[in-house]
Amino acid sequence: MPKMKSHSGAKKRFKLTAKGKVKAHHAFTSHNLGKKSAKRKRRLGNETVLQGEDAARAKKLLQGMGR
Repeated sequence: MPKMKSHSGAKKRFKLTAKGKVKAHHAFTSHNLGKKSAKRKRRLGNETVLQGEDAARAKKLLQGMGR
């Protein structure tokens, strides 16, 4: 049987925590930063935990990662 391969694009975008939650970066952080408040940019710099269907979809793409 061939090995299950994880999605190489998803490997670069998501990380699994020890408990199996999916961490991801926020969107809207790359341009038009002059309009955004410092508080907003600070919050967008932190990683977030995906929830619901988004987390399930990301986990399915990461299936081959051994967790």
